[in-house]
Amino acid sequence: MKLVLLGINHKTAPVALREKLAIPPNQLGQAMRRLVERPGVREGMIVSTCNRVELLACEEQTVAEGHQGGLLNFLQEYFSIPGEEIEPHIYEYREREAVHHLFRVAASLDSMVVGEPQILGQVKESYSIGREVGAVHSELDGLLQRAFTVAKKVRSETQIGDNTVSVASVAVDLAKKIFGSLDGKTVLVVGAGKMSILAARHLLTQGAASLMVTNRTYERAALLAAEYNGEAVPWDEFQDVADRADIVITSTGANEPIILPEHAQRWMNKRKGRPMFFIDIAMPRDVHPGLNKLEGVFVYDLDDLQNVASGNLAQRTQEAEHAEQIVTDEVERFHQRLQTLDAVPAILALQRSLEEMRQNELKRAHARLATLDEQQMAAVEAMTRSLVNKFLHAPLLGLKSAARDGNVNEIETAKRLFMLERNENEKKGHGH
Repeated sequence: MKLVLLGINHKTAPVALREKLAIPPNQLGQAMRRLVERPGVREGMIVSTCNRVELLACEEQTVAEGHQGGLLNFLQEYFSIPGEEIEPHIYEYREREAVHHLFRVAASLDSMVVGEPQILGQVKESYSIGREVGAVHSELDGLLQRAFTVAKKVRSETQIGDNTVSVASVAVDLAKKIFGSLDGKTVLVVGAGKMSILAARHLLTQGAASLMVTNRTYERAALLAAEYNGEAVPWDEFQDVADRADIVITSTGANEPIILPEHAQRWMNKRKGRPMFFIDIAMPRDVHPGLNKLEGVFVYDLDDLQNVASGNLAQRTQEAEHAEQIVTDEVERFHQRLQTLDAVPAILALQRSLEEMRQNELKRAHARLATLDEQQMAAVEAMTRSLVNKFLHAPLLGLKSAARDGNVNEIETAKRLFMLERNENEKKGHGH
């Protein structure tokens, strides 16, 4: 397996670039199909979240090393973005490093909020889509299954997910700083996604008085509003009532901003100077950056929330270190398993070669053995099989040891010594 992972995330690229490269869930399957259609890409998967876009692929050995390979070109062509705009923010990992990065991502060690559980679900969703469209099969399937197992192990053996600083809790902290107290404040949720509703719930439990919910599907807005004794607002009417909201949480999945400076200015005029706080957790962003220039308006997007969340990282450092060690150990186990698999064809070929040799010798001796009864023949069979197994014992141990140590040369030497490849090729030739 020639494994390569290429991507950008919240650490390497600003939100303005990440939103250009974001792939909506309903387009992910089509994007993966296009990825595996590229020359040299045998299997591929794409993870696209608000904080990262990553391409994971099994490539043919002939594909060129480095950023000029198929994956960067895919990003440029798929999004029609010049390479010089993307390349400064790209990271690329190969083989063991790619496995290590994938395991860290699945275990939420590479997340904006370390320990958050959403990323594992997002990776699993990408995996399911990849399987469905035929982009993920034999090699990536085994790797992804292992990544999920490692993530579960990190979850169960550490407390990394306990008291995690989430987007929701960060939003509460920021709102308290802006308003002093949340008592009596009104929250408007625009786009009833999981994260926005979670943030609204935190705000309500911390003192916010009322909730308004708007969504393109009114039934969903009504359902969620009823759950929190709030008010459902039809989508085409929310701009008429938004001035009543002290805190606006947006997460709609729109392709461009739906809240513009002129909207906020109109609301601020009605509010007579009372501050308004926007939490934009959408990707691409729902709130136009120009709102930051307005007096009394506070806008926090995902990058801003990251800066706040990172300040709370220290309290989870010890658990994170434990989790990192688990990941490192699991990468080593996975790598050793792969190396052992490298020796499997040679081991099978050697076993096959010696078993054929044993059978041939028994056939040659058939006339001389004809006088033996059934029990005596069984003894001869057992003795010859035992001799073969004893002869195989040391070479097989050597092959497995060479594989674990990554000594490819020793495996190749064994193939030549026992003429394994020649024997296999001769058999193939007789078969045609």
